[in-house]
Amino acid sequence: MEITVNDITSVDKEIVISARREDLEPKFKEAYKKYRGQINMPGFRPGKVPLKIVQKRFGDEIEQEEINKYVQEVFEEKVVPEYEPVGESQMLDLVWENDELEAKFKIGARPEFELEDLGEISVDRLVHDVTDEEVEEEVERQLKQQGNWEEVEEEITETSRVTVDAIPLEDGEADEENAAEEVIDLNKEESEQFRDDLIGHAAGDEVEVEIGHDDHTHDFRLIVKKVEKLHKAELTDEFAKQQSDQEAKNTDEYKSLVKSRIQNYYDQSADDLFKNDVIDELVEQHDIEVPEVFVEQVKNQYVQRVQQQSGGELPADFDAEEYKENMHDRALRDAKWFFLNEKLQEKFDDIEIKPEDIDEHLEMQAAQYGVTIDQMRNLFAQNPQQLESLRNSIREEKVFEKLKGEVAINEIDKETYQEKHDEKVKA
Repeated sequence: MEITVNDITSVDKEIVISARREDLEPKFKEAYKKYRGQINMPGFRPGKVPLKIVQKRFGDEIEQEEINKYVQEVFEEKVVPEYEPVGESQMLDLVWENDELEAKFKIGARPEFELEDLGEISVDRLVHDVTDEEVEEEVERQLKQQGNWEEVEEEITETSRVTVDAIPLEDGEADEENAAEEVIDLNKEESEQFRDDLIGHAAGDEVEVEIGHDDHTHDFRLIVKKVEKLHKAELTDEFAKQQSDQEAKNTDEYKSLVKSRIQNYYDQSADDLFKNDVIDELVEQHDIEVPEVFVEQVKNQYVQRVQQQSGGELPADFDAEEYKENMHDRALRDAKWFFLNEKLQEKFDDIEIKPEDIDEHLEMQAAQYGVTIDQMRNLFAQNPQQLESLRNSIREEKVFEKLKGEVAINEIDKETYQEKHDEKVKA
């Protein structure tokens, strides 16, 4: 038996396992004896079928099964310890001809690189202090949300809610069979394309509208059936108690609570955006060659995520290969970050995961799913892989905390941050 390694790239390798019949003969003999004892054939006592007959009738299947087992054993016992492949190794070919075996695998090798000077890396960080105006806007939104709609005999205004029969028009002809009742809330941004056409009309009026979708449009006739006017809820101490689940006792406390929640949202968003931006910047600053098999593994994980989000089955019209191709750049970025994260953990060798770190995350998940902390602990105890995934997440969080003290952080307001983000997307 011989193992040959051919370099495809610095991180992609072809492994060739070669063997002759004499290497596999002991396994073949054991397999024939085992199957001989299981085969029943007319004219022979059970388990007493001559080996030559077993070989003639079932030899190809038995030997092929043993060849597959042999290749797998060699790969796991010889190749994996020696070359430590990363990603999902791929079998490229397996040939058994003239009593000679050749099995080819494509494996990934961990890329070798050094971390750049982290102090030379600059990352933007969103900083925003919530204003009283934002608090008033949010309170106003909630008052509207909890208000009541009243049908009125009035003209439609920009704050009306309108019920219409929407009839498609094909070359000016009404397609009555595909008519549908629609409710249009003109307060909402998605109703903006209807606003100018409907304002000033009243129940019983007919309005023709053109709705644009990307590079094409559709024509509809809208028959106004009902116009409604919103009566906002009143900001009272009772409203404050109900909206806050008794956390706020009066309107002042309620506004303080709203401000705190908005600020928490911005702070969490700033953390999430910083993580994403620091990954982008680190990936851009490091020239890392990533094994193709590892990138493919990341793409397969994306598809598995879609499957999970779809209830265990991929959507009927979902093209997995096209999706993976579209996600290639994202997969390459995530793959590079995986190896960067490993390297950063080596640099920050004082990172330690304590029991209280795990408990904190378990408490958050227990609250999210409405179970006790003990139930969540038992769930993770029964699933070591899930526990290790949690530990990896905590370790990555600690890496980001370390990075905050290493990289140069440029604090900017939300307007500037949005402008720079939009420019990056265009680029």
